[in-house]
Amino acid sequence: MLKKVFIKIDRIFLFFEEWSLFAAVVIALLTAMANVVLRKATNDYNLYWSDEVVRKVIYFSTYIGCIAAIRSRSLIRIDALPQMLPVLKKPLTLLSHVAVLVFSVIMIYLGMQMTVMMYHDEYALTATLRIPEWIFYGVLPLMGVMMFIRTLIVAYEDWFGVNDITGG
Repeated sequence: MLKKVFIKIDRIFLFFEEWSLFAAVVIALLTAMANVVLRKATNDYNLYWSDEVVRKVIYFSTYIGCIAAIRSRSLIRIDALPQMLPVLKKPLTLLSHVAVLVFSVIMIYLGMQMTVMMYHDEYALTATLRIPEWIFYGVLPLMGVMMFIRTLIVAYEDWFGVNDITGG
């Protein structure tokens, strides 16, 4: 039962990660390319807001990429010690998962506080596009929740030796 729930959550997260990252990168690429073409083709016209779009995409893709890194087990962790002393593999893996869970709880807590603070600040807008900053800060608690759930799934796989939930 739990395995089926984890598989469903994993598929939903994977869909969100892949398509949101794809869309964000396409938007940044097209915006940056259009700005370069306009700058080179004309001497007097460019997209003054393209740098802001690219910065926000980098911000978004960094945080959403963290969730994808958990799925592929690409986060930084102690790797050499378990290879030298295999008996430490499970305890160090558990420690790594606990550290990510603590980090994700902190991201949820602080991310919610910052998002609410930006939501109540009517002057907190992006510099050129004038988009409310709370939208971008809202990525932090979303990332925290998704990291927490994804880490629980990966920890379940690691602890019980299940390999077919996240493909790990």
